[in-house]
Amino acid sequence: MSAFVGKYAEELIKNANYIATPGKGILAADESTGTIGKRLSSINVENIESNRQALRELLFTSPNALSCLSGVILFEETLYQKTSDGKPFVEILEENNVIPGIKVDKGTVEIAGTNGETTTQGFDSLGARCQQYYKAGARFAKWRAVLKIGPNEPSELAIQQNAQGLARYAIICQENGLVPIVEPEVLTDGPHDIKKCAAVTETVLAAVYKALNDHHVLLEGTLLKPNMVTPGSDSPKVAPEVIAQYTVTALRRTVPPAVPGIVFLSGGQSEEEATQNLDAMNKLEVLKPWTLSFSFGRALQQSTLKTWAGKKANVGKAQEAFLSRCKANSEATLGKYSGGSAGGLASESLFVKGYKY
Repeated sequence: MSAFVGKYAEELIKNANYIATPGKGILAADESTGTIGKRLSSINVENIESNRQALRELLFTSPNALSCLSGVILFEETLYQKTSDGKPFVEILEENNVIPGIKVDKGTVEIAGTNGETTTQGFDSLGARCQQYYKAGARFAKWRAVLKIGPNEPSELAIQQNAQGLARYAIICQENGLVPIVEPEVLTDGPHDIKKCAAVTETVLAAVYKALNDHHVLLEGTLLKPNMVTPGSDSPKVAPEVIAQYTVTALRRTVPPAVPGIVFLSGGQSEEEATQNLDAMNKLEVLKPWTLSFSFGRALQQSTLKTWAGKKANVGKAQEAFLSRCKANSEATLGKYSGGSAGGLASESLFVKGYKY
C-alpha cells in the first residue's frame, strides 16, 4: 500500500464497505453533458442546464428511493448543482445516507496502431481535481475503461493500456481520499457467444488486478464495476441463470476477496434483464466473498425518463417509476426479486451499438 494512502486507509475501507451494503446499490447519474443530451432528446427535451438539473432533482428527491441506494455517481456539473429551492444535491444525498461520487475520466481515445481499440484519458491534473471533488463532498470516483471483442480483439496492448490506466487512476484517487470504482467494461457488441465473453472478461480482470497490485492500490478501499458475462448483441439470448453462472465463475477466478463489492454496469440491457440477471447471481449457492450489487445508469432511469417526459405534472409518476426500479434492484442484491415489477417500458432493450459516454 502506498504511504500516501495510509492517512485515508480507514476512511477508504469504511466508505467502500458502506457502498457495498447488501440491499443497496449505486445510481450512475454521471452522464456527461453530451450523454444526458441523448437521454433528453429521446423525450424531446432540450439539453440545457435547467432541464438537466430538473431531471437530477427528480431522481435525488424521489420519496423512499434513496433508502435503496448507498451511492450516486455525479458529473462535475451535478456535484455543484442545487435543488430548485436552493439546497445542494450533495447535502440531500448525505442527509439520506447516500455517498456522493464523481466521474473523473475524460472519455476514450483510440490507441494508434489498433483496430479502433481505445484507452481512457483524464490523467491531466487528476490529483488536483480529486482534491477539489473531495472538498465538495465526493467520497468515491469512477473511471471507465472500454474493451471490445473482435476477431483479434481485445489485443494484449489494449488490455495492458487499460489495466495500467485503471490502476494509475485508482492510486491517485486513494491518495486523495476517494474510493476508486474500477470499471473495465467489455462491450457486448458483436456475434460472439457467452463462452468467448467469459474468457475475455477473465483475461481482462486478471490483468487489472495484477496492475492494481503493482501500483500498491489498497483493494479493501476499492469497488469493481464490471460487465455481466453475456452473449454478444448479435447472438441469441440465454437465461438469467446461465448469465449468473458464467459471470460469478469469472469473478471467482479473478477478483480477490479483499474487494468488498462488485457493482455491475447494465451495459444496454433492458431494466428488467439487468435486474433478473443480478438476482440470479445472488441466488447462486456458491461462495461469493464480495457483495454483488448494481451501479446502473440506463437500467435505473429509462422508464422514469419516459414517464417524466420533461413535464412538471409527471414528476410524481416518474418518481414512482424510479422507486419501483430501485426497489427491484435492492431485492435483486439479496436474491429476493420475484420479477415482473416492470411495465412494458422496463422490458425495452437499451442497447446502443458502440455506446459512448
